[in-house]
Amino acid sequence: MKLKKIIYAWISKTFMDGCSNYNSLQVRKSCRSKKQARDKFKQGGIQHAQGLIFFNPFKAIKFAQQHGFPLVIKPNVSGFSRGSHFPIENYQQLWKAMFFAKCWWPFTVVEQYLQGHNYRVVVANGKIMSVLERYAPFVVGDGISTIEQLIDTENKIREQMGLYPCMSPLQKGGQTTSFLKKSGYNLQTIPANNENVTLFYRISLAPGGVVEVIDKKLLPEANQKLFKEVLNLFDANILGIDVILEKGIEVDHREQKCIFLEVNSRPYLKMHNYPRYGQAEDLSVHFDELDKLEISQSDIY
Repeated sequence: MKLKKIIYAWISKTFMDGCSNYNSLQVRKSCRSKKQARDKFKQGGIQHAQGLIFFNPFKAIKFAQQHGFPLVIKPNVSGFSRGSHFPIENYQQLWKAMFFAKCWWPFTVVEQYLQGHNYRVVVANGKIMSVLERYAPFVVGDGISTIEQLIDTENKIREQMGLYPCMSPLQKGGQTTSFLKKSGYNLQTIPANNENVTLFYRISLAPGGVVEVIDKKLLPEANQKLFKEVLNLFDANILGIDVILEKGIEVDHREQKCIFLEVNSRPYLKMHNYPRYGQAEDLSVHFDELDKLEISQSDIY
């Protein structure tokens, strides 16, 4: 038992720095894989992407033939969007994505993809704690500067805002240049004024993605109720819920396409203090309530 505690402490420090720990071991076990989340969503009648878990890649090919593109490929067990690839538009991209996803985990998820607004909604103790909209790495053209210059300018802004090391600087290496090449761009391209140029597909902090604080008061009552239902469905004290809404979280979910992706039983709350857009919220009242809870087996992975 002592060895397990040491191992768990190492895992928490190495891979989960800044992540909360307010759920019991039982709840955390129920949220570890994408399949578990999807099964729960189905059980509770929560809208979610059609998908399947596969080891044999030809199952994913058959899924694509049945449901079409675009698709998402991601490891069944992962975090911080590691190993995830989207949107996948053709079979060549699908084979490539499967190879890299399986470098993270042998069992892989293929799901339908919805183009829309990507959110992390944290619900705690039956209340909406915080809402963030998440963005893939991007720059906005001014009609004068090259993409490389825009990247340098944005990185200086992030440094001045004190976003490091929680957020990451935009990158100019092979990953970025390869992605830009798909659109016929390179680092010396001068985007048009107000043109939004995506630098990488992944909505994650590591490659330079950022977050924006969304005012919780803007959420319709129906949406707030839905997120609280998800928390109750997993019998959790806190969850970081990942969801895509076609029109936006300020619009009633019943009036648009909406898919729930997964839940995080140990959501990364540190990023809520470092928004690129919007004002960081004072979440202390929520932490005060969470700190009073008695968590079963919180020191066991």
